[in-house]
Amino acid sequence: MSLSPTSLTLRYLREQGYTAEVTEKWNPHARIRQDLFGIIDVLALRGSETLAVQTTSASNVPARIRKIAESEHIAAIRDAGWTVHVHGWKKVGNRWTLHRNEDVS
Repeated sequence: MSLSPTSLTLRYLREQGYTAEVTEKWNPHARIRQDLFGIIDVLALRGSETLAVQTTSASNVPARIRKIAESEHIAAIRDAGWTVHVHGWKKVGNRWTLHRNEDVS
């Protein structure tokens, strides 16, 4: 069974003590997945911290960082005090490795 980047991120965040949930949803009419605000796959809470995460494969991290930077919603997300990360996952041998870019905008 292959794990998705989103499921890997959920497991990682929960191991780090976050309460984390998927925010992307399937739109059956358009037949696409839609992210929260167009850029957030997972929302995580820990204490007073709100962490928004875009998950992808490691090779797609630069494209996701550009997508976040160009988002019309990033300023409002920042104003709300949220932190934004991109989690890029790559399988090396039998292990998944996380390439995390922190506080992107």
